Amino acid sequence: MLYSEMSKEELEKELEMQKYVYEEYKSLNLALDITRGKPSPEQLDLSMDMMNAEYFSKGKGVLDYRNYGMLDGIPEAKSFFSEVMNIPEANICVTGNSSLNIMHDIIMKFMLFGVLDKGTPWKDQGEVKFICPVPGYDRHFAITELLGIKMINVPLNEDGPDMDMVEELVKNDASIKGMWAIPKYSNPTGTVYSNKVLFRMANMQTAAEDFVIMCDDAYTVHYLTDEPFRQLNLIEACKDAGHPDRAIVLASTSKITFPGAGVAAYAAGDNLIKYLIKLMGYQTIGYDKLNQLRHVNYLKNYDNLLNHMKKHAEILLPKFQQCDRIFEKDLGSKGILKWTKPKGGYFISIDTLEGCATKVVQMAKECGVAVTPAGSSFPYHKDEKDTNIRIAPSLPPVEDLKVAMHVLCVCIKIVSIEKLLEKFA
Repeated sequence: MLYSEMSKEELEKELEMQKYVYEEYKSLNLALDITRGKPSPEQLDLSMDMMNAEYFSKGKGVLDYRNYGMLDGIPEAKSFFSEVMNIPEANICVTGNSSLNIMHDIIMKFMLFGVLDKGTPWKDQGEVKFICPVPGYDRHFAITELLGIKMINVPLNEDGPDMDMVEELVKNDASIKGMWAIPKYSNPTGTVYSNKVLFRMANMQTAAEDFVIMCDDAYTVHYLTDEPFRQLNLIEACKDAGHPDRAIVLASTSKITFPGAGVAAYAAGDNLIKYLIKLMGYQTIGYDKLNQLRHVNYLKNYDNLLNHMKKHAEILLPKFQQCDRIFEKDLGSKGILKWTKPKGGYFISIDTLEGCATKVVQMAKECGVAVTPAGSSFPYHKDEKDTNIRIAPSLPPVEDLKVAMHVLCVCIKIVSIEKLLEKFA
């Protein structure tokens, strides 16, 4: 029965029962964590063979990979990421272990030096703004907030950002210098941008000549069900649209092999990639080429990578299915929760009744279940409706995850009933 159709007496009876269940869980002294999308130990074990010496065998380049050089990455790594990202090798730079570091670094460069040679630094142009599809990735928003960039929320629809709103904003405001994007299995909703949306992003008219799209394709091969399809090549689409230096596409192996010990890469148009590599030459002589080499020797090519990711999916999918089953069983008939059913990525996005998310997270924490703070998927941690919570099912064992989900559902019931009872006050 829908909670909204219950009488005051029925709601109060249900609340009493759920509070009893909550106290039972609380007495268990749980310590469960579903805050961040960390791979489980079983997933990390999938890549342990890569630690063998054979994967450090000599590469094909003319330079000794143990020495300085090859600022933009070894040829094998550029070739590998070219296949994965569907972007020409000449437009790719392979770096260290973190795409997040690249994003921070690039935006910092734009703030200090501008986009391309002779470009005016963003810091010298007055207020700088960025479009942020929401719900979105908290670390994206943290970068722009750190640098004093004003963030503008745009709803994330089932096929990507609300492009009517985006196009209207960027064509009239030259202070809007860019936007964040996660085109496949978006964090936290699992949204896959349609090619129509990507085409509009490439072709839209912007008041700012130095407008950029920070396209974080971190989850491009992280499928749970069907193998990922090839999306529109945003670099090529921007070039065809007459905006060759608009898009910067990033990827990494962080959740493919070892988080913190993987390899990251980024791609951009012909002029922009050369400009960024030139600036990069002032801060490093080169990245870890041996790590690049062992990754390429181990992962080999795109088809072999998909086979590797299938093993990840076999571990992850039961956890996502467990969450879906519990939400459906515990809350499906109550009318108090909406949740996503992603086909890839690392997260589930849930929406409670308005004004309930913060209290749900607090109650779960007090019961020993750590959940990402409400509002984290919005700029400045401000979800005006206080509804959104991000769930990360990947790390806990299935049985622990099951307990965590039941606790979360009990918390959602209690807070929702208390909210509904307000109308009887």
